Amino acid sequence: MTDSRNPNTALADVIAEAGCTYESLAREIRTVAAEAGTELHTSRSAVHSWVTGGTPSGQTRAYLAEALTRRMKRKVTLTEIGLGCADIGEALGADPLALATDLGRFVMLRRRDFLNAAFATAAVALPLTYDHEAVAATLKAAERGGSIGAEEVTTVRQLTETFRSVDDRLGGGHGLTTVTAYLTDTVIPMLEGHFGTESVRQSAFGAAATLACLVGWKHHDLGREGAAQRYYLLGFQLACESDPDGHGAWMMRALTHQALDLGHPTSCIGLAEEALRRSSGKVDRQTEALLRVTCARAYGAGGEGEKAAAALVSAEDAMLAGDDQVPSYAAASGPVSATIASHTGKTLTEMKDHRAAEKHYRAALKDRAPGTYQRVHGLTMVNLGKSVAAQHRHEEAVALWNRSLDFMDGVASDRNRKEIRSIQSAAASYRQRRIPGADTLSQRATDLLRADA
Repeated sequence: MTDSRNPNTALADVIAEAGCTYESLAREIRTVAAEAGTELHTSRSAVHSWVTGGTPSGQTRAYLAEALTRRMKRKVTLTEIGLGCADIGEALGADPLALATDLGRFVMLRRRDFLNAAFATAAVALPLTYDHEAVAATLKAAERGGSIGAEEVTTVRQLTETFRSVDDRLGGGHGLTTVTAYLTDTVIPMLEGHFGTESVRQSAFGAAATLACLVGWKHHDLGREGAAQRYYLLGFQLACESDPDGHGAWMMRALTHQALDLGHPTSCIGLAEEALRRSSGKVDRQTEALLRVTCARAYGAGGEGEKAAAALVSAEDAMLAGDDQVPSYAAASGPVSATIASHTGKTLTEMKDHRAAEKHYRAALKDRAPGTYQRVHGLTMVNLGKSVAAQHRHEEAVALWNRSLDFMDGVASDRNRKEIRSIQSAAASYRQRRIPGADTLSQRATDLLRADA
């Protein structure tokens, strides 16, 4: 323990509210730790030192929060007792359920320090050293709620798909608070219940991980990259309780793509390679293809062109070799062929092969059914326009960008806004060069930005 100058009044207040003595609280902490397989010798004097400004070491903070949770019969988080916060250093802590509660509170209270948090490049590699077994033991020791069955899990999956479908049509800014509240107030407490079988428990954590990933995606779509990263890391922890080799690898993929989208390739190659390594032989070939194309993107962004080209070939081979139904966590990304084609296009764009990129962007558009994945369709069409423009077919690029704007009207998405600004900039240049259609394109882009202001 290390001394601090200031008493921890937050901890003192919660202990007082719980109505327990330091001695009884120390005994409860020892019990929680023992359930998690750890022998502690916490005494009343240790609790007193924490209240007066000391800090519990290692996992003891999580055991303290759990002991108070049991006393209070509600979730008590590290933030509430002044022993932590939802910063990136706490992102893969011992109690992801408490972290989820904190994150949800920050979103619903519109905490600017959280919503405006920066993306942390150092956190990209956190999953590589994550101790899943230690956290799993802590979570199982904390089970105390009612009985949870397959029906409750099915309901979570159904509602998540509804939220995802709405998100695709209207953007990440639509319904964010509602989705967050459902995750925080309904799904996370469900994970503290008693599960009849290990299979149901794994399914419940998998459903929660998928929902957390959707919340992260919504923040990413709004340009709130620090918040998105924290929810992706939460989704990774939850996924590890469900299927560390398959679903856990998939969440590593999500973290990799966020970093790549933001132009931060550091650690992406290692993370993408580890996702592929741990999933090898444990996922279907379609999901494997999606993980392989992620490796290709990481290699391309890292300047390893030969490895990128080889990974693209292996991704296509894996996709063609299997026709199994992908797991629900991977199905959310849409048709596998379209996703592979889109990311192949992005990789080839990074490698400056615009002609080949064009071919794959067109394939991605073709492989998505009309009326579905509207936002992704619009963004892919923007990328297609860029690849065409890079080949000096400027009138065709204007036409493609005009069509892309059809998909962006009324969508609450920062990514859309950024692409509209890029179109506006290109149109301004084209107007000076008297490219046909540039005037109309410029006006449409300006109108959309003004309407979204």
